[in-house]
This record gives sequence, structure tokens and C-alpha cells, in this order.
Amino acid sequence: MTVSPDLDTRFREAALAAGLVDVRYDIVDSPVGELLLAATPRGLCRISYTVDDADESLARTFGVRVLRAPLDEVRRELDEYFAGRRRDFDLELDLRVAPFNEAVLHELARVPYGQLDTYGGLAAKVGRPRAARAVGSVMNRNPIPIVLPCHRIVGANGSLTGYAGGLHIKRALLELEGATLTL
Repeated sequence: MTVSPDLDTRFREAALAAGLVDVRYDIVDSPVGELLLAATPRGLCRISYTVDDADESLARTFGVRVLRAPLDEVRRELDEYFAGRRRDFDLELDLRVAPFNEAVLHELARVPYGQLDTYGGLAAKVGRPRAARAVGSVMNRNPIPIVLPCHRIVGANGSLTGYAGGLHIKRALLELEGATLTL
């Protein structure tokens, strides 16, 4: 049996309106490749460069009621960012992380567009100046890259270090923002 696109859209909208979805997601094209976007009723919970097995991964963290449905507001803000028309995001976030991670991610969100900070600098800002490696671990597990701009964090000597999407994407995001790299 084939379901018409109109009926499929109505079903998805009804499920969302009735609160029958724990997390919804979509896979979108971007200038840095495909992105998995996911949101709960509380807010954006995931941006990932890995799009395979999205439903299973999201179900393990957010609940088994997973639905693929457009995330128009998230997509619009990302499109504006990639077009150079947005410097800050106005999205509600659903961060389900440990308290230290949450503190680091909140401080990370304050790093201005086009500016760089270091792992050690971020550690000092959260009151743990000797925790640069722990901050690096948080950056490695950042559930919402781009919006929570871990690409703006560099090594103590200004070098580009690991990034979930790869260093070529980190460099592309920094170039988009006009950040000055001291390499």
C-alpha cells in the first residue's frame, strides 16, 4: 500500500501536534555536507555530521518515538548562517549532559562569531583553569556543533585540533566567519 504525500504530511503533523513524538529529525544538505538535525519538544538536541542510523541513535538518548519531519526553523537559521546573514542562533536547546559539560557548552555559546578561544581559555572561564583536556573532551562530544560553536576553539598555540566533522570543515566554518588563523 502506498500512502500519498499529502496523507503522510498530515499524519506527521498530527503526531507532532498530539505530542506523540519524543524526538524528530531531518537530514539536510549544507555547504559542509549532509547534516542530521534533531529536536525534542524542549528544543534542538542534535546536529551531527553522521547521518547513518539516526533513528536508533536518537531513540537511545531521547525516547523511542522518533519521527522524521522537517525542522524548518533550524534549517532556516543554519541557511542564514551559511549565507553569512546570521551570527547568533535564536534556537531553544535541549542539552542532556553532565553539569560540567553544560557549563562548558554555555560558555562556548558566548564565544563571538569570527573569534577564537582556546581549550585552556574556556576552562578558565568555567572556573577550572587546569581542565583544558576535560574541555577538549566536552568539545569532542558537543551534541550541537555549529550552533554551539566548538569550531571556534583552537589549541593553545592557535593550531586547529580535532573536530567531529573533520578539520577541513572546522577550517571552512572559521573561514566563513572571517576568523584569523595564526598557522
